Amino acid sequence: MSSVIESIETLLVDLPTIRPHKLSMTTMACQTLVIVRLRDSDGVEGLGEGTTIGGLAYGPESPESIKRNIDAYLAPLLIGQPADAVATLRARLDRHARGNAIAKSALETALLDAQGKRLRLPMAVLLGGTRHDHLPVLWTLASGDTSRDIDEAFQRLEQRRHCDFKLKIGANGVDDDVRHVAAIKEALGERASVRVDVNQAWDESTAVRGIAALQAAGIDLIEQPICARDHAGLVRLAKRFEVPMLADEAVADARDGFALAAAGFSGAYALKIAKSGGPRGALALGEVAQAAGIGLYGGTLLEGTIGTAASLHAWATLPELAWGSEMFGPLLLEDDIVAEPLAYGEFGVALPQGPGLGVALDEDKLAHYVRR
Repeated sequence: MSSVIESIETLLVDLPTIRPHKLSMTTMACQTLVIVRLRDSDGVEGLGEGTTIGGLAYGPESPESIKRNIDAYLAPLLIGQPADAVATLRARLDRHARGNAIAKSALETALLDAQGKRLRLPMAVLLGGTRHDHLPVLWTLASGDTSRDIDEAFQRLEQRRHCDFKLKIGANGVDDDVRHVAAIKEALGERASVRVDVNQAWDESTAVRGIAALQAAGIDLIEQPICARDHAGLVRLAKRFEVPMLADEAVADARDGFALAAAGFSGAYALKIAKSGGPRGALALGEVAQAAGIGLYGGTLLEGTIGTAASLHAWATLPELAWGSEMFGPLLLEDDIVAEPLAYGEFGVALPQGPGLGVALDEDKLAHYVRR
């Protein structure tokens, strides 16, 4: 008889950040992880993580709602079901529960981690096979202070930790943001690629003015400058400028990716397991992008090590990430809840080894940071 799912536990874990992390919609000084512990009748435990940004500031799911909806609605759909039927169980979740992509991503990750442990295979093998064992990782400069951001960038370069940088803009006026970004690009010169993430803060006319100035300053990529629902505007911006546009919130899943590509978009898509409902959904979006000639970027919702490891296993199966990845979430946190941290270095991160995620919890650290 095959193993069945016996229990699913969710925990809220609050971890302080190394510095305030400023975005267009909020400033973070703490990140809350929703940790899933899925236990099967054969004694195997699968780990998952659901994480968002700034409570409800970023999207419709909060850490508290992720936990509550898993506990009350999603976990009961899985308990008692065959533990190895990952695709069937994901379809069951979608059939009975709308939305809740982050919660579903955490559960799919836990299912895949358990299956990998059961078969003694890395998650990347379950997702199609490993093509890369080291993935590039950029760093987000988000202190909001120009001099501090420049110093931070040079420190990361000297440490050989990161050589690509993204700046979060949109909270200030366009002219102030452009001055800030241009000063950083001028200081770094050709030593590093500099990109910006506007997080939907501009309307289209503001975006035209801002992007023109950013393109002149030598910025390499513009992420989600306008509202996610304004596909037509994003297509117009992509056609108007030489600097590529990166669609993030505009493309949650493969259907979104197909619609935007069919409308004439060119540029890049940010893949995120959280917005696609799990690693398999993110890879489906990646396949649509590749078919349309659209570049790929491995995005994050600032997950901790468990969520970051899940993303890395997915990205490791891709032919390439033309724009790299931003899987730096654990580096933004003062502490961790895993026994062995991810190995960052040489401008990237090593794919975790071992069955499943290749990650184990530090029970003492978990007990210290779990919300009571």
